[in-house]
Parts: sequence; C-alpha cells; structure tokens
Amino acid sequence: MLLLELALPLLAVLCAGLFAGAAVYISLVEHPARMSCGTSLAVTEFAPSYRRATLLQASLAAAGSLSGIAAWLVGGFATFLTGGILLGAVIPFTIFVILPTNKQLLDPSLDKDSQLAGELLRRWGKLHAVRSCLSLASVLVFLSPMFFLNRALSL
Repeated sequence: MLLLELALPLLAVLCAGLFAGAAVYISLVEHPARMSCGTSLAVTEFAPSYRRATLLQASLAAAGSLSGIAAWLVGGFATFLTGGILLGAVIPFTIFVILPTNKQLLDPSLDKDSQLAGELLRRWGKLHAVRSCLSLASVLVFLSPMFFLNRALSL
C-alpha cells in the first residue's frame, strides 16, 4: 500500500507535467511557427502533427488523471482529486469542443488557402490554449501540497 501511496502521486505529477509541457510548447511555439508559414502550409503541417500528438497527449491525460484520482482514493491529499479532475477535463473538452475544428482542418476538401482555413487554425490555437491552461493548473494543484508542507515544516 505504501508503494501505491508514493507511486500514484509521482505518476500523476509526471504525466501532468509532460502533458502540460507538450501542450504549452504546441501553444507557444509550434502553432505560432506553423501559422507564420502561411495558411496553406499550416493546414498541411497540421495533419501529421495532430496525428502524432493525439496518442501521446491522450495517454498522458488519461494516465495522469486516473493516477491523481487514485492517489486521492488511497489516502492522498484532496488536491490530487482536484488535479485529476482538471487534467481529466481536457479529454471531454478535446472531444466535444476541439474535435469538430480538428475534423474540419483534416477534411481533404478544405481549401487550404481559404479564409475558412485561416479562421479554423486561429480557432484551434485558442482552443488548444485552454488545454494548456487546464493542464498547467493541474500540475500546480498536484504540486501545491508539497509547497505548503515545505512551508509549514520550515516554520
């Protein structure tokens, strides 16, 4: 049981941190770079980037969320439940809010030079930033007990 009490929070923080790092990188670096190359090239690059990121990010979100909630269930701080829910929220947000835009961007009939393509890319960037914020919030929530315990112990 002690092993679970140690491993689950560590796994939650690790997965949330990796997810958040990847999401922030995409929001602050990859997507702006993609957009700077023009709409047609940005749409073209979106498809392989999206396909590669999907499996990695979905796995990290699910594993981080479940391990955070499990850490709470085995007697961890309530912040692990909160962090697990925050990180887990990116999954339905992606499916119900971002996926319709993804499908439009991946549609082979989309005119890559159109105004619609540019609007879809800009919308996607804003929606993806929400995922970045949710994942960063989960990392901070997961780490908050360590900060407060450290402060309390140093008093």
